[in-house]
This record gives sequence, structure tokens and C-alpha cells, in this order.
Amino acid sequence: MSGDNKVTLWNIRFTQYKLNEAVYRKMKNIFLIIPEICHSHSGLVLATVTGTKGSTPQKPGSSALFDSKGLVAGTIGGGIVEGRITEQAVEFSKTKKSDWITFHLDNDISNKEEAICGGDITILIDGDPCRHLALYKEIKDSISAKVPGILISLVRREEDGNVALERQWMTSDKYPLFASEIMDKIGPEASDILSSFVPEFSQTEIPIQGKKPLIVLLEPVFPQKQLVIAGAGHIGKALSHLGKMLDFDVTVIDDRKEFANKENLPDADIIIVSEIGPAMTEIRKGRDTYIVIVTRGHNDDTEALKPCIGSGAAYVGMIGSKVKVARMKDEFIRNMWAGEEQWKQIYTPVGLDIKSRTVEEIALSIAAQLVLTRNSAN
Repeated sequence: MSGDNKVTLWNIRFTQYKLNEAVYRKMKNIFLIIPEICHSHSGLVLATVTGTKGSTPQKPGSSALFDSKGLVAGTIGGGIVEGRITEQAVEFSKTKKSDWITFHLDNDISNKEEAICGGDITILIDGDPCRHLALYKEIKDSISAKVPGILISLVRREEDGNVALERQWMTSDKYPLFASEIMDKIGPEASDILSSFVPEFSQTEIPIQGKKPLIVLLEPVFPQKQLVIAGAGHIGKALSHLGKMLDFDVTVIDDRKEFANKENLPDADIIIVSEIGPAMTEIRKGRDTYIVIVTRGHNDDTEALKPCIGSGAAYVGMIGSKVKVARMKDEFIRNMWAGEEQWKQIYTPVGLDIKSRTVEEIALSIAAQLVLTRNSAN
């Protein structure tokens, strides 16, 4: 492209700003934060929920970072549990030792200072995650390159009561250098996780003769789902805000500079100023891509939708009245731009039926459908 059609990108990702606590709390994966703050936070501690029983505030795989002053990022449930772990983490930040701690959440309701969820929660405390700094940098580089992987942690309680931790990163192209008896046990499950694209936390116990059993944690780390919004008008702007809140990596495309700019779209990660059809053709599409077409007119909708047909995107939705949708369907079928089955895969009219009236309600209905589709895939 050239001239007015040249694609212009504003990369306004969180990592390009000087990170602070408020920004940390917005980032989805804890591991991506560690390389940014190891040298700026004293006594960093990583806490991970590894097991639950009954009713608990968070599920296995939830993580939080602490330093010598308290919570830095993430959550392991909030409330009393997080308060107690904060106290423990401050102590571990001094000793740099690791441990496994179980909290019982079935205290009497009259005890105002204790959680009353009615279950148990087990939390692994890594007292010095920065000793694996090179590993977390590797994870961050992989995710930046859109390569999913699994953080594999070997955890063993030693005879002296201390907890030993060994961690490695696995992708489809990189196999960890653990002993063969370990990889024979966990390798097939790890490969299944990567191939299925379902990021489920897993814990496995491996008996070791003459020693305490080895616990292996599989923590998948996948790139954020991509939300591509064709159209930077009122609905596109509102949806970009909701999409960012819902942990999508948001790209907005529009040919109007007065709409497609970082002032109008502060929540977008990437803004593309270009003719919508050519830009949509160039966008990478796959099972991690969610596309919403909310342009200002029929012609732009058509040009945006054409490259999406048969693209393998996880979701393609297009706004429009029933009359408009019927007319477009006839046009696409008649011109052989789409087959009947391909058209059925398009979410149009887009969004869940919540009787939307305002721009914000329309954006909410679309966001809800995006979440439903994303979670159903998992």
C-alpha cells in the first residue's frame, strides 16, 4: 500500500509504558510481568494456587506476585486468604525459601476475621522467582511471537522440610530437558494441551523410590485471543474498551483518521488506518482470532467480510438488521463469495439478544457473545 492507503500502526501496548502497579493489575498473565520488575522490586515472591477442595475464591493456576511491601499483581482470591498470603509472602521475600501452604476456609461465620467459603486451598510459594529470570524472559519472548507454551515445574519437599523448585518452558518446537521417566509421564498430556489450544492447569504426582514424591505442575501460557474490530465508530470504540477489559488483544481498523487514533481508541492495542477491505485481507486469522464487523456502511461491511469467509477465525460477527443481513447473504451466495454452510458460521445479526437499545448495550451484547464463544471453545 502507499499514500493514504498505507497502513499506520500505533502500538500502545501496556509493556511500552513504564509499568506501575495499576498497569500490572490489568495484565492477564503473571509470568509476563516478572522480567519487567525483577530489578525494580525488592524480594519478589510468586504465589500459585495448586489445589482446591470445596468452595474456594480461586481455581488452580491462579497466581499473584508480592514483594517486601505486599501485593504487586494478580490475585489468588482476595479477601482474608490474600491478606494472609501477603503476610506470609513478606516473610518469604526475606528468606527466599519456597513452601506449600494449605488454608482451611470453613471457619465459623461468627469469626469475622476468617474466610468462610467452606473449602481448602493449597498455595505454592516461590520465594525467589527471579532466579528463573532467563526462563520468564523466554516465556515473554514466546508469547510476543504468538507461540503458546507450558511452564513445567518440578516441586519436591525435601527431608529438611524445604520445598525445591525446578522450572522449564515447553513449546511445540522446544522439549524440556527433564529426565526421561518424568517426560514419559507428563509429555503426552503436555502435548495434548498444546495441540488442543485449551489452557488447563494440571498437577501430577510421580513416585520416586526412596524419596518423597515429585509433584509436576503444568501451567499453560497462551497468547491473548485477538479481537479485530472493523470500524472505529461509536460501537467499535465501546467494544474495544470492553474487549480490553475481557483480556483480548484489540486491533481496530478504519480508514477515517478522525476516528482511528489513540485519542478516540485509548484501549486498542493496535490501530490500523487503511481501507478496511485490504487491511482485513492482510490481518492474520486463526482459531485465536475473533472478528467483529461494525463499519459505517454496506460496502465496507462487504469488503470486510469477504476475507473472513473460510479463514478459520474462531468468530466472525457482523452488525446489521435482519433485512440487511438477508440481502447480504443473497449477495454472497449469488456471487459465490460464500457457501450456505460458510454463511451459517457468521454471527449475524451480531450479539446476544438482550434487547439492546443504546450503543453501550449493543457493545455489551457483542462482548457477551465473544466471551460465550471463547469459553465454549475451552
